[in-house]
Amino acid sequence: MSRHTSERRARTRKRRIGAEESDTRKALLDAALQLMMEEGYAAVTSRRVAARAGLKPQLVHYYFRTMDDLFVALVRRGAEQNLSRLSRVLASPEPLRALWRLGCDPAGATLTTEFSALANHRKAIRAELGARAEEFRRLQTRALSTVLMEYGIDPVAFPPDAVLVLVTAVSQILVMEEALGLTTGHAETRALVERYLARYEAGAPGEGEGSGDAGSLPRHGG
Repeated sequence: MSRHTSERRARTRKRRIGAEESDTRKALLDAALQLMMEEGYAAVTSRRVAARAGLKPQLVHYYFRTMDDLFVALVRRGAEQNLSRLSRVLASPEPLRALWRLGCDPAGATLTTEFSALANHRKAIRAELGARAEEFRRLQTRALSTVLMEYGIDPVAFPPDAVLVLVTAVSQILVMEEALGLTTGHAETRALVERYLARYEAGAPGEGEGSGDAGSLPRHGG
């Protein structure tokens, strides 16, 4: 590494960073999220983010030293939003149905795809995403265990962690395939899930909590 490169990195580390509670910082994160949803992670550049937020490009690096730092901030914000969303799901009178509908949210599936692709190229993003997703998976499993126990479902026959993986996998596959125009077998799959849900929760399909917003963390485990 050259002396100039070392000095440049040292200056970057020492550079003042804007406050996390700033409205400007929030606007930049919102803009980055919108670009990811509409055009994919490759569209998230400092200039594009600033333009979408209606701000000067240099403000991006005032609040985030690097673009990786911006993506990490998006992951962390999404994790906090997912925790809030999980609380609403558990408070629903039909938590299993709400969990299923949450997994079927197209916005969440889109972000999962984009963050997964980004994580393949950025170690910092992969580490942050994996840690947050693993933590969220543990919280989901613990909460689901309580729900299944209340419904009298045998945890040996239906391990909560396995049930959660199946719900997450099936719901996200349906959403991803439908985005490609592939729907063969989807109606039958949804009907099968509904029949199992109806054994424990009496609401009609489509009722309950579960419509996620575009700020959700890609749900590796939720």
